[in-house]
This record gives sequence, structure tokens and C-alpha cells, in this order.
Amino acid sequence: MSAVTAFSCEPDVDRAVAQVAARLVGAAPTAVVYFASPAHPAAALAVAMKRAFPSAQTFGCSTAGEVVSGHLLKGSLVAMALPAAVVADLHVEVVTGLRAGAGPERALAGFERHFGTPVRELDPHRHVGVVLMDGTSLAEERFLDALGDRVDVEFVGGSAGDDLQFKGTSIYANGEAFADAALLAILRPARGFSILKTQSFRASDRRLTATAVNLEQRIVTEFDGRPALDAYADAVGVPVAEAAERFMRNPLGLMAGDEPYVRSPQRLVGEAMAFYCQIREGMELTVLESRDIVADTAAALAAREAEMGGVAAVINFHCILRTLELEQRQQTEAYGQVFSRLPTVGFSTYGEAYIGHINQTSTMLLLR
Repeated sequence: MSAVTAFSCEPDVDRAVAQVAARLVGAAPTAVVYFASPAHPAAALAVAMKRAFPSAQTFGCSTAGEVVSGHLLKGSLVAMALPAAVVADLHVEVVTGLRAGAGPERALAGFERHFGTPVRELDPHRHVGVVLMDGTSLAEERFLDALGDRVDVEFVGGSAGDDLQFKGTSIYANGEAFADAALLAILRPARGFSILKTQSFRASDRRLTATAVNLEQRIVTEFDGRPALDAYADAVGVPVAEAAERFMRNPLGLMAGDEPYVRSPQRLVGEAMAFYCQIREGMELTVLESRDIVADTAAALAAREAEMGGVAAVINFHCILRTLELEQRQQTEAYGQVFSRLPTVGFSTYGEAYIGHINQTSTMLLLR
């Protein structure tokens, strides 16, 4: 049995939830994962979703766009019902106070109580984590580093959005809505899982080393001892006045062998550059060159599906920068169609989680 998905473009919360619930009738879910435009009032949405699915764990977050089987949407509510045949067990915890430095410790204690074993001893081949974080908190690196130090279970996820307002995001869990928060879920899939990380770039032969940074604000002041803007413009081969136009096409990558972990520029701060992810002093980065998102995603997903012998559900954490590039190239419909055969739900994120905080990437949880 596979997961079942539904969506509604109805702006009224009660009507949107009613449409989704009607389309998921009979699914008997263990969990309902949902993502919604911030146009839907957070508290009312969380309550309505729990009321519609009282026997299931219900959780999700606000977005900068939504993904569902066959569609890349805006202004909608998307949901996936996960039956016991796909997810045999799961537990959800919420951490509040990210900006004040809250870590995952209390959440991990909750997992130990639920699963009846120290969290470090959970089998990482049988369990997988999902993490959703306030995408305006600037806390992702610190929180994910602390999480990775304490668990062997792999976590995948994304940072909640607010339609590019960058004012505040919402996390939903079992009838409640939270701000300045992170949600952690650990799942025990019934038939196994895989994590797919896909980004549509190739590495160039150009390198930049960060020599002066403001780590907390994610600002690079200098590359190679020069003003960051000047060094970046030279590296991508354009005049300084045109450098910002290349941010989306030519982000930087921290290379692990041939695999890039993308660090995308966000904006200029004078001659410095603010990034969506932290860059540490001394870090050597490679200039990346964009490729076809649709073709790359389709190929990566088909290869992993064949390797797994079938996929029952896809949860897609899809960077807002990829969505913006797809819009520029008029490929949003084509991207949605990549997932038309598979039960899929997801959202446009303010950053992706997988072995730390990255961006301009899609990180996906595939359930067999």
C-alpha cells in the first residue's frame, strides 16, 4: 500500500482542510504530513488538520511554495497520508526558542521514551529523521550540528518559509502552531527508505577561499584577501556591477569529492556577500555552474526508484531558489510532472537539511 496525497487551493482554512480530508478518506494514516502557504492562519490550520485526522500524528510547516504529485503550487495546502504499511511507527517532538539557543536535547529524551531505547542506539538502517526549522532563525547550522553529534539516525528536511517575506515562519504539530521552533520526527518505515540529495550544478575549475567572515550573520567579507564582491565577480567572469545577477546561476559549493554541498549568495552587503548558509573562515569553495533542474531531478529520481525496487512515498524539501529558477525558465509545470507517478508532498524551503544546512538543493525522503 502506498501513501495518498491531496491538495487544495482554497484560501479559507476550513474549506481547504475539508477538501483535503475528503480526498484522503479511507487512507487510515499513521501520520499526515502537510505543508501550507502562510496565507493560511497557522493556529487555525493546525487545529483543523488535527481535528480532521484525530487518530494520526499531524505535522508540517509554512512554505514559500508547495509540491504535490504532478504539481508545483503557490498559495495551497498539500498533504500526504502515510499508512502503517508505509510508516510502522513514528514520534514527533518540537523544540522552541531557537533564537535563544535551544538545542535538541529535550526532544531526544522524548524519542528515548517513545522508542524505549537510548536514541544513540536506534538502528540507522531502520529509522530515519525528518527536521523542519524556522527558516528565519539563522539557527540551522548550530542546531543541526548539535543534533548530528547526538544521533546516528540520519535527518533530512528543510527550513520553513513565509512566501519570501522573511518575517517569521510556522511549524505545525498535532494541533498546535509554533514560531521560532524546530520539529523533529523519527520514523520507522515499514519497508525501508532512502535519502536522495539532488542539485543541478557542475563544478568549475575556479576556487575561492573565505579569508574574513561574520559567521553568525552568514556574511563573507573577503575571499582570497580581497573584498568578497570583487573576488566573486572575477571568478564568474563578469563586471562587479553584474555580479549579483549571477548568484542563482553560479553559487559556491563545498566539495566532498565530486559532490557539491551548495552555499548560495543571498544579497550584497556593500562589498561583502551574505549567504543562505554559513561559510567558515578558511573554507575553500568551488564556483558552480547551473544545469537543467528538471532533467537532473528526473534522472536522479528514476535511478533511485529502480535501485529501491519501488517507492511508496516521496517527501521533497525543495529550495526556493530552485523554484525561482524554474519560474524564470518556465519549467514549473515540467518539474511537477517529474513527480506525477509517485505519491509526493513537499515544499519550497529556505534551506535544506542533510548532513548539515545546505541550499539550492532538493533533499528527499523516499519510502519503499
